[in-house]
Amino acid sequence: MLVKLQSWCRSIHQPPPLDPRFISNLLPSSFLLISRFISHFSSAVEDDEFHDPPFSPSHTETPKEKKHSKFSRKKNQSPKSTKSVDIVNEFPVKSELPFDFMYSYSEISPGVEPIGFREPPRFSPFGPGRLDRKWTGTSAPAQQKPDLEKLAEERKRVLGDPLSEEEIAELVEKYRHSNCSRQINLGKGGVTHNTLEDIHNHWKRAEAVRIKCLGVPTLDMDNICFHLEDKTGGKIVYRHINILLLYRGRNYDPKDQPKIPIMLWKPYAPIYPKLVKNIADGLTFEETKEKRNRGLNSPPLMKLTRNGVYVNVVERVRTAFEAEDVVRLDCTHVGTSDCKIIGVKLRDLVPCVPLLFKDEQIILWKGNKERKKIFATVGLSS
Repeated sequence: MLVKLQSWCRSIHQPPPLDPRFISNLLPSSFLLISRFISHFSSAVEDDEFHDPPFSPSHTETPKEKKHSKFSRKKNQSPKSTKSVDIVNEFPVKSELPFDFMYSYSEISPGVEPIGFREPPRFSPFGPGRLDRKWTGTSAPAQQKPDLEKLAEERKRVLGDPLSEEEIAELVEKYRHSNCSRQINLGKGGVTHNTLEDIHNHWKRAEAVRIKCLGVPTLDMDNICFHLEDKTGGKIVYRHINILLLYRGRNYDPKDQPKIPIMLWKPYAPIYPKLVKNIADGLTFEETKEKRNRGLNSPPLMKLTRNGVYVNVVERVRTAFEAEDVVRLDCTHVGTSDCKIIGVKLRDLVPCVPLLFKDEQIILWKGNKERKKIFATVGLSS
């Protein structure tokens, strides 16, 4: 009787025999599932522990982490986790720069207020909680008014004694060539906020930076030079067409420079008032239509290329207006947005009245005499 019971218990605990074909088909798939689960679990744990994003203001501890003692945490702590904690503690950045932060300093005129925004102004391009300034949709204004006398004295101290002709010639010969490693390219954005950080990074290892300007900003190189010197505190010692050489100063110390927060993305351009009116000021509807048709049928004054050098465009338009009252610029392959920016800059620099933007063609009218007197007295600039 006992023998029968033991045999019956063994039959219960022993599983039934499996087919070898079923085992051969089951093993590879089961191993793949187990390996994928282990790899996914390990990567998730590492991401949670060591790759905490800098946007989060603080690292939240899980219940498991709270149970561990301080000694075990110090043993298991890696250099990556300490770096992430340091990054979190650095924000929000308190910058002592005296000017308002904007995406572009040379291509945006602060006098023109937008009539709308393409994204909510509460979304700061510096990131949430990363800057102590409030983003208004176009800029992040400084909290305190700058002391101009103190800034001028500090800039004079950093620049030191002016360079001699021999020192300038040595710097120009060292940095003016196209194969220079210390070069920054300025495109349609002009002097952007992140360009300032790039310039100071080059100044840590070199005395000067070669800046090459292309596209729309080359219409007004004086404006580019002003903002480069004003925002960085350097001095332009060489200028040839669209090539600039920005010198840092004799007493420049990278450790004493204020921190420049980085803009994480390019904000959407706001909505500005309409550039071209249906009826130009000082003209009737028939006269405006006649001048537009005459400008479209006239030969182009010059053809502009994409990302070209437009240094002599303003002077050529001014000389053309001495003989004709309507001028056409051929901007094929330049782009619709660049055409409108070119028209705005020429309106303020020549000055003139843009009549039409059609098929990448710009029609400009020199305006009446009263308008030219107003521009001459006010002295508008881009």
